[in-house]
Amino acid sequence: MTDLDQAARREQIAGNLATVRERIASACADAGRSPDEVTLTVVTKYFPPSDVRLLAELGVTDVGENKHQEAEAKAAELQDLRMRWHFVGSLQSNKAAAVARYADVVESVDRTKLLTGLSRGAHRRAATLDCLVQVNLDPGSDAGTGTGRGGAAPADVPALAEAVAAAEGLRLRGVMAVAPLGEEDPRPAFERLARLADEVRRVDPSATWVSAGMSGDLEDAVRTGATHVRIGSAVLGPRPPGR
Repeated sequence: MTDLDQAARREQIAGNLATVRERIASACADAGRSPDEVTLTVVTKYFPPSDVRLLAELGVTDVGENKHQEAEAKAAELQDLRMRWHFVGSLQSNKAAAVARYADVVESVDRTKLLTGLSRGAHRRAATLDCLVQVNLDPGSDAGTGTGRGGAAPADVPALAEAVAAAEGLRLRGVMAVAPLGEEDPRPAFERLARLADEVRRVDPSATWVSAGMSGDLEDAVRTGATHVRIGSAVLGPRPPGR
């Protein structure tokens, strides 16, 4: 990429960031909240490390990745940046220890089987790993008939939260969820998540994070109490060709 192309890309990302931050601020105003209460995590999957560097220059502190191999490579290449790396994708138990060696936050803890590996990776890194319990908000999830997109059934969330809180090297931070596909209004789902977040705070009062909302529904998430939003295309644009 030429210097001219890089300058144009920086301008594009800066403009998109400003728009997203305005959307967050407006949603916070509607909810009587301060924008300082909401952390913007930019999801950088499929985008090059050069975009992550531009995000850092523009004041972004948190980035999210979905795929272990890509995330591991980017984190290694960009270790000079003071970025907080969030792993937000589906996590295989045999990759849990490896993910914990570079991720600062794992948002997709949806079963106890992951905890041994996450603890082992955190120990090897000599760091405490922040963890969110991922909740399946799809219809039928409590009956075991939700989709396979990941997430613990709502009824299982309190017990899973207790297991995370008890695991060595892990710190329970709160909950994460994706709004159900195909529902015109995501707010009822986010309201259910807010109630589950209250249950998780009974396990640990400091587990105050609620990660919800993406490019198309961040306003509803913020208005129902999200403390973190995960934004990809609204900041970085469409996926690169071939992805």
